[in-house]
Amino acid sequence: MDLFAEAKARGIQTEFLDGQGHRRVTDAAALKIILDALPPDAPGPLIGHPVVVRSGRPSRTELPAAAALPVAWKIVADVRVIAEGKSSDHAIDWPTELPLGIYRLQVSNAAAAEDVPLISAPERAFGGEFDRCWLLAAQLYSVRSARNWGMGDFTDLADLVQLADQLGADGVGLNPLHALFDDRPGDCSPYAPNSRLFLNPLYIDVEKLPEFQLDSETSEALAALRAADFVDYVGVAGLKWRALRSAFAAFKAGAKPQRQQDFDRFRAERGALLSHFACFEVLRHRFGKPWWEWPDEWRQPDDARCAALRAGEDAAEIEFVEFVQWTADRQLGAAADLAKKLGLKVGLYLDVAVGVQSDGFDAWNEQVAISRHLGVGAPPDPLNTAGQSWGLAGFNAVGLELVSFAPYRDMLRASMRHAGAIRLDHVLGLKRLYLVPQGFTARDGVYVQMPFEALLAVTAQESVANRCVVIGEDLGTVPVGFRDQIADWGIWSYLVMMFERDDHGSFRNIDHYLTNALVTLNTHDLSTYAGWRSFGDLTTKRGLGIDPGETDDARWHALAMLDDVLRHHAIDRNDLYSVTNFLARTKSRLLAVSLEDLLGVVEQPNIPGTVHEHPNWRRRLPVPLEKITSVVDVAALKGATHERSSAAI
Repeated sequence: MDLFAEAKARGIQTEFLDGQGHRRVTDAAALKIILDALPPDAPGPLIGHPVVVRSGRPSRTELPAAAALPVAWKIVADVRVIAEGKSSDHAIDWPTELPLGIYRLQVSNAAAAEDVPLISAPERAFGGEFDRCWLLAAQLYSVRSARNWGMGDFTDLADLVQLADQLGADGVGLNPLHALFDDRPGDCSPYAPNSRLFLNPLYIDVEKLPEFQLDSETSEALAALRAADFVDYVGVAGLKWRALRSAFAAFKAGAKPQRQQDFDRFRAERGALLSHFACFEVLRHRFGKPWWEWPDEWRQPDDARCAALRAGEDAAEIEFVEFVQWTADRQLGAAADLAKKLGLKVGLYLDVAVGVQSDGFDAWNEQVAISRHLGVGAPPDPLNTAGQSWGLAGFNAVGLELVSFAPYRDMLRASMRHAGAIRLDHVLGLKRLYLVPQGFTARDGVYVQMPFEALLAVTAQESVANRCVVIGEDLGTVPVGFRDQIADWGIWSYLVMMFERDDHGSFRNIDHYLTNALVTLNTHDLSTYAGWRSFGDLTTKRGLGIDPGETDDARWHALAMLDDVLRHHAIDRNDLYSVTNFLARTKSRLLAVSLEDLLGVVEQPNIPGTVHEHPNWRRRLPVPLEKITSVVDVAALKGATHERSSAAI
């Protein structure tokens, strides 16, 4: 079988029309790397794919006409058989009252046997217990306050929760809080994590630790960090890690019983994942190179070796990693608890990155389900004519099925742990991923089909279990029927007003917006409202040698089109509060309003396609948290959002 025939047999699309209408055929050398990087896929002759059973709906699987009868089946949880039967025709009707869960389905006849996942899922994801409300959105690192150490932290988050309540919002939306690399603090993109299972310790408010003591050296360094316009991640990390180590030493020397018990409880809650993560971090520092270049015995996670490592000279260092994650988790949890206490209907709305760094923990810990040789990206389109390769490793279909979707489930659980809503970045990746092999351009990627319905079922399971709304970032062109299918499973859409325009550039009317959706004016990758109105984004991009994809004339036209749609809905002004009022009138159940827009910030948080040319993920807000209500026109904001504001109730 040649490469292209093998790819077709494995559900890999090597030929397609890109966003510009050009026919693309994957380079043969690139295709060989892709095929070698993915686990072998040999679908069984009877079922051949995961089976999904939805509560309240009949579920039937058709068997191949050539399958010898009868066909016996068992649904197994660990070693316990929870249902079994035999079919004498070419279809199996699955039990309708299965407990929710992920099982192994064993199917056999006289000629063959196979084992696939079976997912018993709720009919749809958790839908929230609110009608319409709005969220205050912030890049947490950017928050300036009199007390933080030069970047926003979890105490600032608690203050943001109180601010949201004061403004009539029902929650706070945030950038991803995933763990990055502690020894590479300058690599600060929240969308390129070490792990999506754990938290970024730089968000810890170290002064909240009972064991913390401020020394004179730290005190002297804080003034400059607090005054800076950009987050000095290297400076912040240096101070925080030193403070955390000092606090840990004091904890080890004399932890109060209540603190020790809570630490032990956290370690039990997070179990083997936390233990593996702590061991990985210690090993990463020891070897100082990517995990695939480590000694052979450490290139795969191993419980016995991790236990031996914990019992040796690295025990304290492993415990320190766990102590730091405990601290971060409890501080984030305190902010979530405050939101509940205040009666906020959503609480925290957290973002989940589409992939992970190939040399990070998740890729090491889940080598069957995550392929480090392949990066997630996008093919060429009118805005990115060369295509995009984001340098992130993503899940692969075969590997996920082999391990019953456990890595995906763990990622969702970690993300939902303290959230009332999450956003899945690039939710199209649940249906298909565009994968690019290392060393090749984005033009040489392939589309790999994912077990879409099974991933939706697992998402619904975790959403219901954690009472967490799931929003899918579904921007751009998606396959026909995609949005209907995710909506049927209770996954909400993500609607950005700047993209909601017709072929003539006119903005869509209020009644265009879906009910089960989060609506917002822009995103972190787009211009702020002040930047958009002032052409600041166009000026900045041109100054960086980037084609903004829009002329000044086109921007003037867009501004006129905005005025038209506002006037059509009897909104006479075009300031931010007027646009917010337009969005607040839509039937979409969630609205996000960014702090950058409320404060009139011109520069956007991130310019895609740049790394060092622009201070991505570094710009701090111009106004400290304590003074925001004196800068924002609170009365105008409450007036704009009164239809969905908790303050109006």
